[in-house]
Order: sequence, then C-alpha cells, then structure tokens
Amino acid sequence: MGASLQITRTDYSSATLRAMASKCTDGAQVRRMLAVALVLDGRPRSEAAALNGMDRQTLCDWVHRYNAAGIDGLKSRKSPGKPPCLSEQQKAELRALVVRGPDPAIDRVVRWRCVDLQAEVARRYSVEVHESTIGKWLHQLGLTRLQPRPVHPKKDAEAEVTFKKTSPTLSPRRCSAPRQAHR
Repeated sequence: MGASLQITRTDYSSATLRAMASKCTDGAQVRRMLAVALVLDGRPRSEAAALNGMDRQTLCDWVHRYNAAGIDGLKSRKSPGKPPCLSEQQKAELRALVVRGPDPAIDRVVRWRCVDLQAEVARRYSVEVHESTIGKWLHQLGLTRLQPRPVHPKKDAEAEVTFKKTSPTLSPRRCSAPRQAHR
C-alpha cells in the first residue's frame, strides 16, 4: 500500500467539502472534491481513488493541486489551444484590404475570392491556410463571401444613362394603357 496523502490545506472539513460539492455544477470538480473529502476522513488513497473513478496517482495529483490552490485548483482547466495564425492587427489589415477591394493593375484580379485572399495572406504574412479558413476569417470580421458583380474599369456611366433613355425596350413610353378584352 502507498504512503498516506498529506493534505496541508485546512480551509474546509470533509463535511464542508461534501456540502460545497452538492452545490457545484462541474461534475469533474465534484468528483475531485469528494475524493479529497474521503482522504480528509482518513480513507486509504486507493479506496478514495476507486470510489471516485480515478487512479491513485491521479488522486495524488489532485491532492497536490488542492494543497496549492484550494477548491479552485480542483476546477477543470481549458487548454489554451493553438495560437492564432494572424494577430489582431493583421486581421484588421486583412479586413481593410477586403473592404478597399483589389487594384486590377497590381493584384491582377477584379474582385477578391477566397482563393485570391489565400494567396495574398501567404504573400503578405507568410501564413499558409486553407481556402475555407479564409472564409471563416471573413465571417469573423463581419464580411461575407458574396461579392457584387464586378464593374468594368472602362465603363461609361453617361453612355449607360443615354442608352436607357433612348432604347425602345427600356423607354418609359412603352408602358401604355392596358388593352381591353374582346367579347
């Protein structure tokens, strides 16, 4: 049998730990609190661990965390995860780039597609990401993947207005009074 666990923190008694466990919503933390309460009652480490569905070594690790940080040491911790590929400043630059739109002479595209932005992110920030990641970033930045129809750079707005006024199919004169039905 292993050496007995020493709980150095005397903030709570085993009865107090059980009462606090009944009000806790984190199931894993409840299980750990009940295991520590059993150790406080003087139960052997193997029995306390088995009653709470854990290994003896795992219980020992939780007792050490309880001794160091109290009840908060028994809470489940979320791992930090993978660091983001782009910083907040780089994401702000990406958003400004998308809102401003591409320059056909420099960027060689008339509108930004995810695949174009993927290449631009790789060129500017040396970050290789999947095309779908670009779409997720656009969503996070409050932008949409839908784009308006591109406008030709040599479009003549005045000629368009003149055409609409003089075209027989688009002329307002085309709308006449409704026909009467034959009887």
